[in-house]
Amino acid sequence: MPKMTFIEPDGTRREVDAPLGLSVLEIAHKHGIDLEGACEGSLACSTCHVIVEPEWFDVLQEAEEDEEDMLDLAFGLTKTSRLGCQIIMKEELDGLAVRLPGGSNNAMK
Repeated sequence: MPKMTFIEPDGTRREVDAPLGLSVLEIAHKHGIDLEGACEGSLACSTCHVIVEPEWFDVLQEAEEDEEDMLDLAFGLTKTSRLGCQIIMKEELDGLAVRLPGGSNNAMK
């Protein structure tokens, strides 16, 4: 089974099983990782914002315009920021590593 690593804001690394076809958001929830996802993956918020490690960023499909619009609202936005609900696990992403930002902006509350 593919693996991925979540890097907590304090630098703690958690390697987890990452079933094919699940989003990074779903994988985080499956393993009890604190990634909010207030809109449940419907592209209506930025609370599942993750920072993709630079060596993995170009492996991902490009973000679509709707995702880019939501990312503009994300806390701690970087050049390798993506929404976890939009990254779907595939074989070529085995080993993917993402950082969790130190907070989130939840406009849905």
